[in-house]
Amino acid sequence: MLAPKKVKHRKHRKGRIKGVARKGSFVNFGSYGLRVEENGMVNSRQIEAARRAIIRYLRKGGKMWIRIFPDKPITRKGQEVPMGGGKGGVDHYAAPVKKGRVVFEIDGITEDSAKDALRKAGDKLSLKTKFVKK
Repeated sequence: MLAPKKVKHRKHRKGRIKGVARKGSFVNFGSYGLRVEENGMVNSRQIEAARRAIIRYLRKGGKMWIRIFPDKPITRKGQEVPMGGGKGGVDHYAAPVKKGRVVFEIDGITEDSAKDALRKAGDKLSLKTKFVKK
């Protein structure tokens, strides 16, 4: 799974994700992409599951690009822990994603199989997604 090697701050504040993505909103590397249609968080497990779904379609031909990286730590307190005692430990990492951001790109396969692959990958994410062409 994806996680940063080192971080400036061990724990982040939650924050809010609003607005539309300016950066990374076009298909740059491949021919087809998967664009997010709502704001939210995509955790490292979801990215890995989507990556595996795409790899099944790519087989030996084709190339894939992951355009996001989970670098925001998400904390969790243990079960049945009483209130107080500070913030919980880091549980996993997530990538904050704005509406319009291209998350995955692929190239080197037909449009039909690319559509199937990216649809399957989109099902693994917790946000609404859309298939886009260059």
